[in-house]
Amino acid sequence: MEMNEALDVLASLSQEARLKVFRLLVAAAPHGLAAGAIAEELAVPANTLSFHLNHLRHAGLVGVRRQGRLMIYTARCDQVTRLQDYLTAHCCTRPSGGEGD
Repeated sequence: MEMNEALDVLASLSQEARLKVFRLLVAAAPHGLAAGAIAEELAVPANTLSFHLNHLRHAGLVGVRRQGRLMIYTARCDQVTRLQDYLTAHCCTRPSGGEGD
């Protein structure tokens, strides 16, 4: 994972509605949920939910598949693992040498 990708993931999860959607999809793993079920569960209008789902998809946090007429969304927990690995490798270690470290 590169820094810009990590920033996209963090920015996506930093918004309350998107974090709620992602948490709901994690709980529904591995089968996922239809967009209508997500909207109903979270009491979010369909157009607002669509905006948030697209944001999560762009960040790689959500996948989608067609099942008949339904769009089924699933959490991509592998992206969270990649973020965790990135943070551990690049943010949670202190560089050696130099002043101001």
